[in-house]
Amino acid sequence: MEEQALKVMNVWWLALMLVVTAVPARAQAPARSNELDGIAAVVNDEVVLRSDVEEQLYLFLMRSQAQPDSALADTLRRQILDQLIEEKLIVAEAKKQGVTVTDAEINKQVEQAITDAKQRLGGNDAYQAQLQKENTSEEKLRDKYKTELRRQILAQRLVQKQVTSKAPTQIEAEAYFKAHHEKFPKVPPEVRVSVIQIPVDPDSAITAKAKAKAVAARKRIVAGEKFAKVAGEVSDDQSSSHSGGDLGFVPRGTMDSEFEKAVFSAKLNAPSEPVRTQYGWHIIEVLERDTLKTHTGRDSTDRQGRPIPEAHVRHILIRVPLTDEDIERARKRADSIRGQAAKGTDFATLVRRYSKYQGAKDESGDIGFLSLGSLQPTIRAGLDSLEVGQVSEALVNPAGFNIFKVTDRKPEREYTLEEIKEQLPEAVAQMQFRDKYDDWVKGLRAKAHIEIRKS
Repeated sequence: MEEQALKVMNVWWLALMLVVTAVPARAQAPARSNELDGIAAVVNDEVVLRSDVEEQLYLFLMRSQAQPDSALADTLRRQILDQLIEEKLIVAEAKKQGVTVTDAEINKQVEQAITDAKQRLGGNDAYQAQLQKENTSEEKLRDKYKTELRRQILAQRLVQKQVTSKAPTQIEAEAYFKAHHEKFPKVPPEVRVSVIQIPVDPDSAITAKAKAKAVAARKRIVAGEKFAKVAGEVSDDQSSSHSGGDLGFVPRGTMDSEFEKAVFSAKLNAPSEPVRTQYGWHIIEVLERDTLKTHTGRDSTDRQGRPIPEAHVRHILIRVPLTDEDIERARKRADSIRGQAAKGTDFATLVRRYSKYQGAKDESGDIGFLSLGSLQPTIRAGLDSLEVGQVSEALVNPAGFNIFKVTDRKPEREYTLEEIKEQLPEAVAQMQFRDKYDDWVKGLRAKAHIEIRKS
């Protein structure tokens, strides 16, 4: 149950550990600056500041590289505020019940966190430089780690004490699935499409300059400098540069196709040659490859029952900046091609003539069925209303402009037992644990004074 307890722990601690120090999120977060120092909520005799909410939102968006619209950002703010309220309730209850954590435990974990930070950054010199860059000191960092660790461990121990659950057997999990089918998520609607992709190409001189910078970074590593140190100094990926370019374990199927191709073909523990993706030039180092595991240690599998490989990756990104002229040139080209398709020109002919799509496809541009739930909101909106046989407008995404032809559709449906049989015990355990956790927290809320301040 310890692992399940950690899964329901609030985003406040997880986000903190993404960075070496407290990122100056108050200056960078996608927030309304006049609200940052206001009170978001009062929880008994404690307050949650709007700046706390904005910091967690910024860290989440930085790590996920999401770019939500204002409505989704507000939804995330409400969810984060709710989590921060829960955290204060749980920590207060832990103290009330006499749950303790020793200074020795805290100090041990703080030392490990500091050691890990130095290793991620490539050594003490790079670590000290990062502290200076973020306008903080090791003393302040230790104090923040100690405060957050104490609260996190107190909360974790109380959750483990109050919310106990026995892992179900396979038979019990299947019985739960049949009795509570409505609690399980449904398979999102799917659409089968063919695609023409028109990338936004930057000026060739700018591309060459960026590649030269990537080559220079690789030479420094080959000559003996630590990968993490070079990443911290030159990488344009702000979400990973502070941790030495470390992206953690990344499953196959979640990366840019060219990036993924390099990740699963590169020699371990060696910097790759520059790899070009839609984001720029990368120097990639693969530290380890494995298969994605469930909490029971079994391989996770795709819909065909094949194990899903993953790789522990770090990278250096040199972005290739795009100008408004570059974007407008690609947009006009995409609109022209879409116009040809709308007038009846064979879509497969246009694919062969113009498309630069790098993913798996056939000669007609068919990329198979896509889950609408996994698509970017702008892409989904452009496909939702199309009938089979219709062609979309030129839709923008990070790779450029895409023109889709819808060739088939599948409606939303319920999962069959066979589709999720192997994952069922773990899923049911988490659902049962979450139900008990929610009921318990609901009781804490009922006894507390909680005031949500309007913005």
